[in-house]
Amino acid sequence: MNIIIIDCGTTNSRIYIVDSNVHVLYRASMRVGVRDVAVSGSKKVLKEALHSLFEQALGEIGLRIPDIHCILSSGMISSEIGLQEIPHLWAPCALDDLSSNLQLFCDPSVFPASIPVYFIRGIKNAFDPASLHLQDLDTLDFMRGEETQIAGLLENPGVQVPCCVIVLSSHTKFITLDAQRTILGSATTLSGQLYDALLKETIVGKSLPEGREEDRDFFDARIVDIAQNEIKRSGFLRGLLLVRFMDTLLQAPLCERHLLIESLIATEDLRALPSFEKLVGQVGQNFILIGQPQRCRVYEYLLRQMCAHPHCSVRCITQPEEIDMLSIRGALAIAKRAGILTDH
Repeated sequence: MNIIIIDCGTTNSRIYIVDSNVHVLYRASMRVGVRDVAVSGSKKVLKEALHSLFEQALGEIGLRIPDIHCILSSGMISSEIGLQEIPHLWAPCALDDLSSNLQLFCDPSVFPASIPVYFIRGIKNAFDPASLHLQDLDTLDFMRGEETQIAGLLENPGVQVPCCVIVLSSHTKFITLDAQRTILGSATTLSGQLYDALLKETIVGKSLPEGREEDRDFFDARIVDIAQNEIKRSGFLRGLLLVRFMDTLLQAPLCERHLLIESLIATEDLRALPSFEKLVGQVGQNFILIGQPQRCRVYEYLLRQMCAHPHCSVRCITQPEEIDMLSIRGALAIAKRAGILTDH
């Protein structure tokens, strides 16, 4: 039995084929996501990309359409700029809620009609539209895709709860789990998209060319401290120009400039935590970071400074294969609970 899992994000779409033993037979990605729909005003580009990924996957490992048991998909594919808008579930939300609310999708122009396609719903923070005031806007939030990663994370019985999971991708997503492993809510920032925009659309990008892979392991706490202090003193927008000054006036190494921009964004990001705590209570002492190694290291350093608890625990998940497996295991766990898949 082979299952296709699709994670459709804001900027990238990923496809995996796994067998009944959760062995990954194939994986691929394409730099196409719902942002392309928003920019073009048409879903055609996303439909064509996902159809192409599907055909490429089967062709490269020699599978036929009857060899696929089902397709499980999560992420922005179910948003208003995805293939089909499906309402979010309300937080608090448990794994059973996700599994009992899978949505069938059918569009033969994207996936063959003979293969059942299931969309995993996202989750939105609880609110009452009738009584919500403008001053409560900071309590609003939603997720699509991260709930599946959380389901995969919780397949590991060693995960300490309650905890705050921080997903560092095209957005930064803060997600709190209670002691019963229920998702209580989320808070989101535009950090990853802002980083891309700074590189492509501002003069700061001229000082941040692509570096060597080994430079991504560089870390110097003094640079993180400089970012923190500058934001406190002069603000985030002024802080961004320090990257430019490091380049043109000091000829500082590229690795230091990359670390400074990461540190500025991370410091600004973590200012969202007070609003998040207002929504779900104190985030506690256990944190799990999911993302690229340097980003995780910067956030870990800042979190340990912020966390008043003497036994603050920060776990980092940084290997691409391990991050992929969160979405894979999460989708499979949800499908098994729904009765779509069975154990041997």
